[in-house]
Amino acid sequence: MRKVEVSKELQLSAVVQGFWRLDSWKLQTEELVDFMKACIDRGVTSFDTAEIYADTYCETLMGQAFARDKGLRGQIQLVSKTGIFKENIGGIPFGYYNTTYERVKQSCKESLQRLHTDYLDLYLIHREDPCFDPWETARALKDLKKEGLIREAGVSNFDPVKFAAMNKAMDGELVTNQIEWNPVCFEHFNSGMMDYLTVNRIHPMIWSPLAGGRLFKEEDEACARAMKKIREIAERHGENPATIIYAWQFYHPVGAMVLSGSQKLERLDLAIRALDVKLLHHEWYEIYTASGQQVLR
Repeated sequence: MRKVEVSKELQLSAVVQGFWRLDSWKLQTEELVDFMKACIDRGVTSFDTAEIYADTYCETLMGQAFARDKGLRGQIQLVSKTGIFKENIGGIPFGYYNTTYERVKQSCKESLQRLHTDYLDLYLIHREDPCFDPWETARALKDLKKEGLIREAGVSNFDPVKFAAMNKAMDGELVTNQIEWNPVCFEHFNSGMMDYLTVNRIHPMIWSPLAGGRLFKEEDEACARAMKKIREIAERHGENPATIIYAWQFYHPVGAMVLSGSQKLERLDLAIRALDVKLLHHEWYEIYTASGQQVLR
């Protein structure tokens, strides 16, 4: 398994196992332990979660697995996130963001308790907060690092302006931006985020690399156009279309890591296989333009 150095102190596996749907897997604790071991055996040693996933329940389930097999935690890099919350207002749930100093500090400590661990390898601010003070948020993350509660800090879903603001307040210590990118989602190409990350040698983590499975349903024209080309390229390489999509993401010089969110190990294997696929340069552009959303100038 290829390792991606996000800092001098931390390397992540190029394929990351995501646990955002863990509550729907309906696994017993021992079954989850076995799944985690199977990931580790494949070299997938980086695990991603967040406090908002199933309203903290995904962290709790993972923590039960770490408590059951105490050897697991030392074999992995554990990633979690904070910043998204819900409030019950008049019986109606209301979602909002909170990246204040006290909330970030409190959230991290609560996540550690749920996860049955003393530290997180990587802690991310989950979403752009329109009311965030980058200096205050950065102070919380810096203090968490000083206290040994997190090894590194990053963000998720940030645009270039907010990323630059946060990174300035962090003295350049943000190590990643976890962003959405797939053959029908180009937000971070069009915003300049991918260029910013590439020139600054900051490696992103890619969520929804297969568009949450929407690509394979082809319910809209963009997906249908993209998949027609992807299947054509897959036939050239004698590979599965999903593997070609992962290979397309690995090809980019930004040096991305991709998240697999399935409980099916055979789907994880499709992502791992992509590390050995050698796309031709023009094939990258064939996929880039296949949906019709992107036009070369």
